Amino acid sequence: VYPVYFDEAGHRVTIQYMMAALNGQKTFEDLLHYREFGHGLYGHPERDEEAGVFFSSGRLGHLWSYINGVAEADRDKTVVMFGSDGSQQEGDDAEAARYAVARGLNVKLLIDDNDVTIAGHPSHYLKGFDTAKTLTGHGLEVNEGDGENVDELFARIGSAFTSPGPVALINKRKMAPAVPGIEGLPKGHDVIPVDFAIEYLESRGRDEAVVMLKETTVAKDKPTYQGSTAETGKCRDDFGKIICELLDTMDDPTKKVIVVDSDLEGSCGLHHIRKNHPEVYVSGGIMERNNYSVAAGFGSEPGRQGIFGTFSAFLEMVVSEITMARLNRANVLAHFSHAGVDDMADNTCHFGINNFFADNGLADGDTTRLYFPADANQLRAMLPVIFNDPGLRFIFSTRSATPFIEDPEGNQFYGDEYHFEPGRDELIREGSAGYIVSYGEMLYRCLDAVETLKKEGIDVGLINKPTLNVVDEEMLAVAGASPFVLVVESQSTKSGLGSRYGTWLLANGYTPRYGHIGTSKEGRGGLGEQIDHQGCDPASIRKAVTGLL
Repeated sequence: VYPVYFDEAGHRVTIQYMMAALNGQKTFEDLLHYREFGHGLYGHPERDEEAGVFFSSGRLGHLWSYINGVAEADRDKTVVMFGSDGSQQEGDDAEAARYAVARGLNVKLLIDDNDVTIAGHPSHYLKGFDTAKTLTGHGLEVNEGDGENVDELFARIGSAFTSPGPVALINKRKMAPAVPGIEGLPKGHDVIPVDFAIEYLESRGRDEAVVMLKETTVAKDKPTYQGSTAETGKCRDDFGKIICELLDTMDDPTKKVIVVDSDLEGSCGLHHIRKNHPEVYVSGGIMERNNYSVAAGFGSEPGRQGIFGTFSAFLEMVVSEITMARLNRANVLAHFSHAGVDDMADNTCHFGINNFFADNGLADGDTTRLYFPADANQLRAMLPVIFNDPGLRFIFSTRSATPFIEDPEGNQFYGDEYHFEPGRDELIREGSAGYIVSYGEMLYRCLDAVETLKKEGIDVGLINKPTLNVVDEEMLAVAGASPFVLVVESQSTKSGLGSRYGTWLLANGYTPRYGHIGTSKEGRGGLGEQIDHQGCDPASIRKAVTGLL
């Protein structure tokens, strides 16, 4: 047997970290620091052989083809992969299944078929989908049974291991069996509510664990930033609320709009649409490529548009579908939440750092637009303006809440008097020493740095660029005529705004000193610590500015 417990089911990290501890590559005390910064216990495991983790699970349903390659290289071994009915919804697995059968690979699948994903129950929202029948259709030998009957399960595993070729064990069971308040529900996805954990542990007589949970405190003090409010808002949640308000104004929205979710409705704000406008809402399951294209097909004629939502990291999965939508002149409004790295405890595989991949069309006549609001007020001003625009529109937001940007007098910059104008950059603070150009969740951090620098006598200005992929020649001239330009973002330094902005300056005859801060390192877990780790915090921004003076 190949000595790695491969698992394509995302958050199911227990096997990896437990085995690392049992094998002496982690201490058992280490296991108390799940998802904390600097402890290597990420929400999705990442390959670190010295720490006892021998593969990166990456994104849900993306590992089987990789395992097929391992099986090709180790023909004399049985290769095991754990999976789930959720991960098996991904289209990658259909290709992997056909390949494994065609090549007779000795791959054994242990599938947790619990009829639960983040947004609900596949038997409800994806009628007709059956994991066992699907894999049988691809040609695998399939064995179904009770996943909680340990003796029977052991015998079934033994039978699978002695059978040649690919075999799938479909293990029927409930999510979190016997855990009150969670059994059979999506609440068992990753970390669970503390109260439910305490109740369960008390029923099992695990008093020491109960004491530990009750005595653990979480720091509630949140940092505040100069130039922004202490109050925060969540753009990713407000997206759905604002769309509902726009749908409220339509006589028959079913003729104009379809909303297709990819099992992340609560993360993208789409659950508000499901509750308030179920007539336009589709729970599309964990099938991002299909769901984006469905939205595009619905929006293939003038007067109709598809709305789509998922994490920014998964934009990389639908780049080809974006191209097809553009070639077909489709109208799609796509919300990609969890952009950048802020609060990204799932770590590197969930970094939403390649959002500019969406801007992959030819320049001639392209109407593709990428938008990243600085706060919830700007999102509210932005969405109604762009809602009926033709073509492909992308709205990005972060997992984290963001404060509200203030003007120099302390009023909210994007208040009632503000009007959003697509393609126009915005002067947040004037400056004579040089300009920082930023957007999204980095704008308030840059503003904090600017306010500190101004107090120190360094008159730095700040420009917000909410339309990411359009050159505003007027504001480019303001930045270009200054002594320096520093682009600050949490996108990849290889593919983000900073990789373009310098070219725009040179092409228009401007030669200021130029710098760029973005994401360039693998993650270290934690929440807000990811920003500091990438050198995108206010102190690092100030340091970069002084280096350009």
